[in-house]
Amino acid sequence: MLSPQNPGQFKLGLIGRMEYAPYFLTVNSIVCYARSQDILCQGRGSAANSAVCYVLGITAIDPARNSLLFERFVSEERGEPPDIDVDFEHARREQVIQWVYEHYGRDRAALTAVVIRYRAKGALRDVGKVMGLPEDLIRTLSGQIHGWGRKLDDDALHDSGIDLSDRRVRLTLDLVRCLIGVPRHLSQHPGGFVLTHDRLDELVPIEPASMEARQIIEWDKDDIDVLKFMKVDILALGMLTCMKTGLDLLAEHKDQHFTLQSIPAEDPRTYAMIRKADTIGVFQIESRAQMSMLPRLKPRVFYDLVIEVAIVRPGPIQGDMVHPYLRRREGLEREDYPTPELEAVLSKTLGIPLFQEQAMQVAMICAGFTAAEADQLRRAMATFKNTGTVSQFQKRLIEGMRANGYPEEFAERIYQQLEGFGSYGFPESHAASFAILAYSSSWMKCTHPDVFLASLLNSQPMGFYAPAQLVRDAREHGVEIWPVCVNASRWDSTLEGPERPDGMFAVRLGMSLVKGLANDDAARIVAARSSRPFTSVDDLWRRAGVKAAALTHLAEADAFRPSLGLARREALWAIKALRDEPLPLFAAAEVTREAEEPDVLLQPMRDGAEVVRDYNRLGLTLRDHPLTFLREDLRAQDIVTCRDALNAKDGKRLTVAVAGLVLVRQRPGSAEGVVFMTLEDETANMNVIIWPDLFDANRRVMLGGQMLAVKGMLQKEGEVVHLVAKEITDLSGLLADVGNRSSADTTASIDSGSERLVVRSRNFH
Repeated sequence: MLSPQNPGQFKLGLIGRMEYAPYFLTVNSIVCYARSQDILCQGRGSAANSAVCYVLGITAIDPARNSLLFERFVSEERGEPPDIDVDFEHARREQVIQWVYEHYGRDRAALTAVVIRYRAKGALRDVGKVMGLPEDLIRTLSGQIHGWGRKLDDDALHDSGIDLSDRRVRLTLDLVRCLIGVPRHLSQHPGGFVLTHDRLDELVPIEPASMEARQIIEWDKDDIDVLKFMKVDILALGMLTCMKTGLDLLAEHKDQHFTLQSIPAEDPRTYAMIRKADTIGVFQIESRAQMSMLPRLKPRVFYDLVIEVAIVRPGPIQGDMVHPYLRRREGLEREDYPTPELEAVLSKTLGIPLFQEQAMQVAMICAGFTAAEADQLRRAMATFKNTGTVSQFQKRLIEGMRANGYPEEFAERIYQQLEGFGSYGFPESHAASFAILAYSSSWMKCTHPDVFLASLLNSQPMGFYAPAQLVRDAREHGVEIWPVCVNASRWDSTLEGPERPDGMFAVRLGMSLVKGLANDDAARIVAARSSRPFTSVDDLWRRAGVKAAALTHLAEADAFRPSLGLARREALWAIKALRDEPLPLFAAAEVTREAEEPDVLLQPMRDGAEVVRDYNRLGLTLRDHPLTFLREDLRAQDIVTCRDALNAKDGKRLTVAVAGLVLVRQRPGSAEGVVFMTLEDETANMNVIIWPDLFDANRRVMLGGQMLAVKGMLQKEGEVVHLVAKEITDLSGLLADVGNRSSADTTASIDSGSERLVVRSRNFH
């Protein structure tokens, strides 16, 4: 029996009075089903503030040990059901969704809808068609809209050669501006499930979803919240798929058995890797902003990671919390606590409120807010971007703090910091849940980089980096990568032996990387070779029963070379020689040797052409980097390698020019128009900062360039290096020459079989 003094009694009593117990048990049943099927899952968000969720195993964070605020999760005054978000492996979430339908009944379960509203590109496509604009003009107009933007810039449109005086074009653009933000259609919520005791179709309108075996309610989550329906968020998370795959590979190949909870905690080697920002592929701390913060924050224990996850967010940045926190962490600024009560709330973040729970506690302790009022403040912070309602609490907060003896200057500073949460501050419980995965994935990358790479490749698409960068990073960590092979590769990437003395295996690239190849065709190939390996293209075709088109995809990906010794052109020639006839009835039977055609001497492809085909068919290469073939051209333009720039002495005042493939473009809303870009050459990556004026002057190049040269000033802060751009040049045209070059001779020569290298960046906002 819990004593009255124990807060657990109050929390359980509240759950009982509000009749929320069935909700907790429903979520628990879903989690129990997933775990019975060996599906990795973990609760996140404000649910991690609940001891009940922790005891049931829904969440992995102990709120008592971490002093998390229960009122952030549920309060009696709020009068609405709590919200529990649970992440599942993204590869197996559909299995969980279908179980919910079957277990609770399709007449009592449905996903909520999302109202899809017009953005600039979508509005332009629809209006352009209605106005009868030519398709090429619509594409040109659409191409001038920033990938993460919602606005139409007349200057950018004019610079692209579009005649803005044309009446139809002008009317089209005016209509597009009117449509931005207007509802277009309903879609399905990523995972918000509504479950009811009675028939759902007697309460709300339902329609079949576009995805098979799903149905949705024709109302969005805000409507559901107002009606106080029970909603469970069944969400997908790629890193859970990655970690589950990695844990299975560890058990299978290295006889090491771990769960997320049993992974060794506070591993010094792992934290040393994190402090160096060696975090490509790691959950939550692999972005440019996070990698810039890591060497400054220098995480050494788990709670440092909780702060790291939360601090690189628009809320703390715009609330001017980041630099004061770092200065205090480095001992350059004194912590300031006017009262012991405030110190109890803020001491773990050195006096700076970084989390929503702290904002609520500050309002309760310093300004006399009730738990319900503090929760209203939290909600106002969450909706500030759209409504600005947090300002209505300004007078109440400041006067309350002054009445309790706090200086007005301190009260104003606290309000400004809390107002910053309007641009998305994290709840501490959410940051802690994500920090578990950040640490776990860091540990796997540090201790088992071979396993980590295979798991990442098998969990794509996810994260900031494409497979090419993941493979390159793994090779720099000593992982041996073996190419796609018709006699060795499975659909997924796998580990192959023998195990090296350092405990690592080679990673065999899977056939899933081959563009255009279907999973069914790969499965037929794997099944057919189970008895014996293929000896020729003809042997594979006859025994596997796949069409020549599938073989062509494999040949273009160079998958016949590793075991059959056939270069790309040789394999393609052999495929063309296959007779266009039905496969034999007994395809797996021994095939009589037919008269062989005379050998044809095929000209070998140039090294550069091989690299281009690798990128265009696999998205990566195990050969030389494309810029290797262009280095002499770049050197002639006084362009140095990224590695030389990073290692330059006195880099704080040094002006350099580098060039590289554009990997990532990012324009955060909190950066006031600043664009961050990552370039890659054959030696390293370079993070580039582009100020708004320079971006506007080079908009077309910035948005469309695949290979850019950037001249600017190196900016070094400790171990963090950036290049602040002053000039930007589009060198994408040079990529057309890569296929005509070889490693031995980097001068261009025409290869009739060459094609242009296509590089696709990942763009974020």
